[in-house]
Amino acid sequence: MIPELKGGNESEGEDGSLAVLTVLALVVGAISGVVVALFIVLLERADRLRDALIVWAHAQGAAGFWLLALACAAAAGAAASLVRRVSPQSVGSGIPHVEAVLNGQLPQAPFRIIPVKFIGGALAIGSGLALGREGPSVHMAATLGHLVGKAFRCGWPDCRVLLAAGAGAGLATAFDAPIAGGAFVLEELVRRFELRVAIAALGASATAISVSRAILGDAPDFHVGTLVAPGFTIRPLFFVLGALAGLMAVVYNRVLLQAMATIDRFDRWPVEARAALIGAGVGLLAWFLPDLIGGGDPITQRTLVGAGTLAALPLVFLLRLALGAVSYSAGTPGGLFAPMLVLGAQFGLFFGLACQLAFPGLHVQPEGFAVVGMAALFTGVVRAPLTGIVLVTEMTADVTMLLPMLGACAMAMLMPTLLKDPPIYDTLRERSVNRERARLDRAARATRERE
Repeated sequence: MIPELKGGNESEGEDGSLAVLTVLALVVGAISGVVVALFIVLLERADRLRDALIVWAHAQGAAGFWLLALACAAAAGAAASLVRRVSPQSVGSGIPHVEAVLNGQLPQAPFRIIPVKFIGGALAIGSGLALGREGPSVHMAATLGHLVGKAFRCGWPDCRVLLAAGAGAGLATAFDAPIAGGAFVLEELVRRFELRVAIAALGASATAISVSRAILGDAPDFHVGTLVAPGFTIRPLFFVLGALAGLMAVVYNRVLLQAMATIDRFDRWPVEARAALIGAGVGLLAWFLPDLIGGGDPITQRTLVGAGTLAALPLVFLLRLALGAVSYSAGTPGGLFAPMLVLGAQFGLFFGLACQLAFPGLHVQPEGFAVVGMAALFTGVVRAPLTGIVLVTEMTADVTMLLPMLGACAMAMLMPTLLKDPPIYDTLRERSVNRERARLDRAARATRERE
């Protein structure tokens, strides 16, 4: 959402000086950078382990087919079990929970959410579920920010700032995108400009990236070829792409929510059983199409260099759309950003290839449309255009498509707004609040009955 400017002296009456708060934010960023970088390393090793398991399973014939499904089911079920038994607040992305805490709708989760997100996220994403690393990263880093605030005996106003700063540092580290981390805090989490939050968020993102790059390196997440700035005659096509991406964002939101509602109908089944069943399905898919499971960064990379055809892209897009929605419904830790970027790139590349075929005289470069498609679909789903534009620009280390992104994202914002489709995190936040309040009510009733 577009942040509202907040005037006045919002820092008056808050605990601690701005200088001390800034130092603490730098500490939060450094700690978050280490934790999230180690989480990414663990995810990379889990992906390699899964790839090796798939190769081994194929060598075993029919027995390997079922063993692969069993392994993926066990990993997904274990992740869901960790969530249920240790930290129910760690389910899903975590970003809706962080927003609810910042808005005063929910109390901050216990600090045990950090190991649950760390281990459970690695199990879920490593099993092949189409989930993103950014959700657990944001949730862990936000909790670390609150933990640092409590350790230094800060009041809630300062803890709130450090929690928001940690969330931005988590996103920045997850995608190696420090400016996007700061923009995300102001545009999506607090949704207005607060001086203290802005300073803390930018400082935390800066130190997080500095530390994480020492562990992960400083190469951009995605590599694109040489893109040519589109001429005047091609630019209107990006407005069309943005409008279509906005419509697709509505479809994405509704598919995701419908999948969650459908899985919820099986509430008589233990959450571990539901997650294991979904994991088994992903394992079976991994046997036939191993390149199409998981978070999806390799798919995005292939798409950004133009690997795809008009015939195959729609099929792969629909498969990833369904896989992402079902994976998020499994009750495990995992985010939406990375799978969403896969869909945006595929949607943009398909549109670019279609335009290339329809308008051969315009010299359309489909890869440029893939880059813009990532930002446009993200904007349509989340309604955070600045974050989307900056995130994609930082991840690709290319500013050539910046102007087309602006037009596409404007249209991607317009279409869902006209259709009155709410941003996905607004809906997920309300769902998270209602679920957590119901859980707390059940716990309170159980306590009264025991007494």
